[in-house]
Amino acid sequence: MSAFDSFDTPGTDAHPWNAHDYAIDAGFVPVLGGAVARLLDPQRGERILDLGCGDGVLSFDLALSGAHITGVDASPELVGGARARGIEAHVMDAHAMTFDRQFDAVFSNAALHWMRGADQVIAGVARALKPGGRFVAEMGGHGNVVAITSALQAALCSNGHAVPAFPWYFPTADDYADRLRAHGFQVRYIESQVRPTALPTGMRGWLRTFAPPFLAGLDATQRQHVIGAAVALLEPTQCDGRGQWTADYVRLRFDARLRTV
Repeated sequence: MSAFDSFDTPGTDAHPWNAHDYAIDAGFVPVLGGAVARLLDPQRGERILDLGCGDGVLSFDLALSGAHITGVDASPELVGGARARGIEAHVMDAHAMTFDRQFDAVFSNAALHWMRGADQVIAGVARALKPGGRFVAEMGGHGNVVAITSALQAALCSNGHAVPAFPWYFPTADDYADRLRAHGFQVRYIESQVRPTALPTGMRGWLRTFAPPFLAGLDATQRQHVIGAAVALLEPTQCDGRGQWTADYVRLRFDARLRTV
């Protein structure tokens, strides 16, 4: 999981990622990536690009198959974490990748929704793949975290702040399948799934890691007021009687193959 996009201009990384906080608050992200990793089914000797590799936890797991993993991410902080795990990782903008028919597969988990220039990214994936190569990924789908983002927007308004442009791209299955086909892919499987997800450090932890796009320009006191208001709005629906917080995730998972002709 990573930030490949600023919130206005594709190709810059304005999200203030902190590798330590990410590991604590978002450690569930690579754990839940196991299903899409199994869909990838990496084979010994394959060259696989992990697009949005983050801190390399899932990249490391993929490498245990014997495949050669190359990671790319726009966050220098997270790339440093991946390299510390022994992953060959590069700081790179997903909208302007320079690979040319180098990989048997491109894999991505919980990163593509940060890349709002979807057609640029898919075109780069197609260039990076060998003919017949596969593109297997999971990302946020249409309706993802709608309760959380609605609460954030309401909290901003109630505290007298402007609501920024929406920072993510959460497509429907039909929308993304059409984009894949337009760039020369055959879509073998694509599905949107509702997946409520337990948050190990609660809603405040999730907001600390993922809400900065909504809080840009606010000072520390203002940010805490907005976060507190959002948490209060979300508690009736996203926190159970035992104090367990849940995020209203919707995931889009797909397997596509680059046509050979």
